[in-house]
Amino acid sequence: MIRKITYLSGVLLLFVCSIALATGQSSEFIADQIASHPDKTGVFVLDKGEDALIARAWLADHAKQTIAVQYFIWSDDNIGTLASEALLRAADRGVKVRVIVDDLLINAPDKTLLALALHPNIDIKIYNPQHSVGVPFHKRLINIITDFRGVNQRMHDKTFVVDGEIAITGGRNMATEYFDYNHSYNFRDRDVLLMGKDVPLIASSFERFWKSNLSVSVENLYDGIGIFKKNVHVEDDEVKEVYQSLHDYAQSTTNFSVHLRGVIGNIHNAFNAISQQIIWTNVTVIHDLPGKNRASGLDGGGQSTTALAKLVNASQKQIIIQSPYLVMSDQAIALFQSAIDRGVKVRINTNSLAATDNIQAFSGYRNQRNQLLKMGVSIYEYKPNPTVKNHLIAASVLAHRRSPKFAIHAKTMVVDSETVFIGTFNFDPRSENLNTEIGVVIHNTHLAKSVEKAIKTDMKAENSWNPATDNPDQYVSLGKRLKVRFLQALPIKALL
Repeated sequence: MIRKITYLSGVLLLFVCSIALATGQSSEFIADQIASHPDKTGVFVLDKGEDALIARAWLADHAKQTIAVQYFIWSDDNIGTLASEALLRAADRGVKVRVIVDDLLINAPDKTLLALALHPNIDIKIYNPQHSVGVPFHKRLINIITDFRGVNQRMHDKTFVVDGEIAITGGRNMATEYFDYNHSYNFRDRDVLLMGKDVPLIASSFERFWKSNLSVSVENLYDGIGIFKKNVHVEDDEVKEVYQSLHDYAQSTTNFSVHLRGVIGNIHNAFNAISQQIIWTNVTVIHDLPGKNRASGLDGGGQSTTALAKLVNASQKQIIIQSPYLVMSDQAIALFQSAIDRGVKVRINTNSLAATDNIQAFSGYRNQRNQLLKMGVSIYEYKPNPTVKNHLIAASVLAHRRSPKFAIHAKTMVVDSETVFIGTFNFDPRSENLNTEIGVVIHNTHLAKSVEKAIKTDMKAENSWNPATDNPDQYVSLGKRLKVRFLQALPIKALL
C-alpha cells in the first residue's frame, strides 16, 4: 500500500470560481428551506450547461464536511482540470473528498491521479479496473478474453453529493462538451439539482459502490506488485508540483474566454438565483447495484430497468422520451407495443446519423427504425446544427471559428405530462443489462410539463428531422453511411 502524503498547501489558493463565501446568503437560504420541507425534496432541472457548471462550482466551494463524486467519464480538458482543482481546494480546507470513476474512459496522467489520491483528505477509487488505470496492455487483452462480460460491465452513474444534503445527478460527465464549452462538439444534456429528503438515497447508492470489491483504490492499482500492474510512484516534491500546477491553471485568466470569466465571477449571484427557483415535491430515486446483475451472458436487466418498465406500464396517454441512443431490446419493443396498443402515444427524440457521437449505437437503431415507425412510434432525429442551440450555448462558443456540432445526450422520459425521469439511463441494451445507472423520478406536473415543453422544442422541424417523412441519413457522407451499413451486419446489439 502506498502511504498517504501529509502535505497540505501552505496558502489557500483561490480558484477562479471561488466567490463571496463570506456572504453565506445562498447557504442560509438552502438550510432554511431544507428545514422547512422535511418530507419533500427540493428540485431544480439543470437544462443548460452553464447552470450545471455553476451549480457544481458553487457546491464545491461551499462544502463544509464531505463531497462524494461519481462519474463515468472524467477528462483532463479544461472542465475536468477545473473540477479536479476545485476538489483539491475543498480538501485543502478540510473537506473529506471521495471520488469514484469508471475505468473505461478516465483520462488522467498516472502521476497526477496518484498525487491527488495521496492527499490526506482525498480518496479516489476506480470502478472495475480492467482497461485503463494501472492496467498494462497485455493484461487488458487477457481480461477481454477471459471475462468478456466483466469488462463490458461499466459504472455509468453520475452523482455529485455535498454534505449529504445536496446532490446533482443526470447525463453530464466531467468534460467540456457536457457543459457547452467545447468549440467543436457539444451535447444537449440535462441534470437535476436535489436537496433535502431523498438526497440520502443517492448518498447510499454512492456508499454501496464505494464499499464494493469492484471499486479499487488508486494507490493499490499503482503498487507495481506483479506483472499485471503498473509501477507508478511520486515523490513529495512531485505531489506539491502537481497541486501547484492545478492551482496555477485555475488562477490563470488566459485559460478562459471573456464570457467564461464573467460566468465564474458571477457564480454567487447566479446560484442564488437558481436556489430561489427550487420546487419542493415528491421524488423517487432509482439505481442499480454494483455489478448490475449476476447473469452469465450479456442480459439480465437490473433495478433501474425494472423501475422504468413500471413507468411505461403505468402510462395512460403519452410517453415522451429524449435519449442519445435508441436501440430497443425485444423486451423493450414488446413493452412499448403494449403501451401503444392501449392507446398511449409514444414520441422519441434521438440523434440523427449526422449528429451522433456513436455510430455503433446508431447502427442498432437503424436496424429497427422502420419497425419502430410501423409500430406507431413517432421519432424525431436531432440535427447537428439545430436552431435551439443558439439559446443553450454561450454566444462566445458559437462565434468561435466554426459553430460547434450539437447532439443529444440527455436521458429523460415524461409520462402523461405528470411524471418525469431524469438520469443516466440510455434506451439501449447496454443501459438495460450491463451498465449501472441512476436517476430520479419526479412526481410533479409543473416540472414534467416544463421538461416536456423543452423536449417538444427539440422535436420541432428546425431542430430535428422526421424519418417518417424525410431521410435524415442523406445529410451525411456516403462513407459514413457505408460504415453504418457494415456495423448493421455485425452481431453486436447486446453491446450497444
